[in-house]
Amino acid sequence: MDFTGFEVRKCPPTVTYIPNFITSEEEQRILSHIERTPKPRWTQLLNRRLVNYGGVPHPNGMIAEEIPEWLQSYVDKVNNLGIFESQKANHVLVNEYLPGQGILPHTDGPLFYPIISTISCGSHTVLEFAKREGAGDDPETKDSDTPPAREVIFKLLLEPRSLLILKDSLYSEYLHSIAETNEDVLCDRIANYDLCENTYKIGDHLPRRSPRISLTIRNVPKTSKMKLKFC
Repeated sequence: MDFTGFEVRKCPPTVTYIPNFITSEEEQRILSHIERTPKPRWTQLLNRRLVNYGGVPHPNGMIAEEIPEWLQSYVDKVNNLGIFESQKANHVLVNEYLPGQGILPHTDGPLFYPIISTISCGSHTVLEFAKREGAGDDPETKDSDTPPAREVIFKLLLEPRSLLILKDSLYSEYLHSIAETNEDVLCDRIANYDLCENTYKIGDHLPRRSPRISLTIRNVPKTSKMKLKFC
């Protein structure tokens, strides 16, 4: 697929933003499946909860699990874009953010092939980017209640049903985060207004009225050949 028309040009390379990557019907099916996910499958964190599909990434290698059929169809849809080059996505991290919840600045790190693809469902969100200061500069992995403040260089508005792809310097040299707020005030640092489905203006207030479900679809290179079937 030619991504030329979907590249976000007002930020460092390389960001691709595709609005309406899935339909409203597909979004509702995803939300319905997530809502029925058994509670023991969730990992509860301080500011959100998550589910790993495909296995749990680990420095020693991920023991592969079969991805459920309903979810594999979206993995296939992303794989069909060819964004992972010679690789295929084999892992999905489902994050649930309630209104007011976010995530500290972080990078996705060395366990993954250095490309991130994320489908958003439910609420919108605003993803913030700051320059990484050096090796080990990743507050998500540190025991600190007050991570050092960083200047936000640019932001991306992620609408429901959109697909975001990050790679190159955006994967390795920048931290990304989501502010813990109940509403987002749009500003001139948002770089993808021209690619959004809807028309926005600076100063608009966008309340987060519902949970946001993100499907982060990635490739884990170091994976065991033994595949576990999850029922």
